[in-house]
Amino acid sequence: MNDAQILLITASSIAFIHTVVGADHYLVFVAMGKARSWGLTKTLRVTLACGIGHVMSSIIIGAIGILMGAQLASLVKIEGLRGNIAGWALLAFGLVYFAWGMKQAGRSYKHSHPHVHDDVVHAHEHNHHKEHLHVHDADAANPITPWAIFIIFVLGPCEALIPLFMYPAAQQSTGLLISVAAVFGAVTLLTMLACVAVASIGLEKVKLPSNGRYAHAIAGAMVVVCAAAVNAIGV
Repeated sequence: MNDAQILLITASSIAFIHTVVGADHYLVFVAMGKARSWGLTKTLRVTLACGIGHVMSSIIIGAIGILMGAQLASLVKIEGLRGNIAGWALLAFGLVYFAWGMKQAGRSYKHSHPHVHDDVVHAHEHNHHKEHLHVHDADAANPITPWAIFIIFVLGPCEALIPLFMYPAAQQSTGLLISVAAVFGAVTLLTMLACVAVASIGLEKVKLPSNGRYAHAIAGAMVVVCAAAVNAIGV
């Protein structure tokens, strides 16, 4: 086994471990897909788009850095800064989504109003969930959520990829550099999709209501937990 083969195996292994350990790579999509009733196909589509943006941003920065002759420490510092920004942005998104979810839960609360007609008193139950529906209707009228997640994942770096670029850069092997990027990216995307699919199908087996009153609030809370973990351990 030559050095190139060892490097490619290492790249695939690191990509897999980095994705599985970083729960934000898949739990965010599972939570949002469940809360917004996306269905598995759309959830996987959003995951793939965000994953491509996530990987490509690091590949582009790494390639530009190598062309400019940047040192490993400088590139790692840039990726670390991007990681901090993405982590806090994900936390902010989760908090805002949680607050919005609690507001939606309040609108879904059923209550009754008494009415008097010809000395007959009766009451009917209703909620305020459909009020201002043109603003808060899921993705058809408000596609902000998928785009917000996409931007956050583009900002989020693949820190483990940059050191893997150093050997082919030192060997001035463009072919090996492209191979490392392709293997790392493919394994990362496939792992993200597999984790999202398994978790989503598992949730369907549990038969949790996708349109429950607190579905959005729970999704926001899950994003907050993932973001807090990312910021704490830097995965």
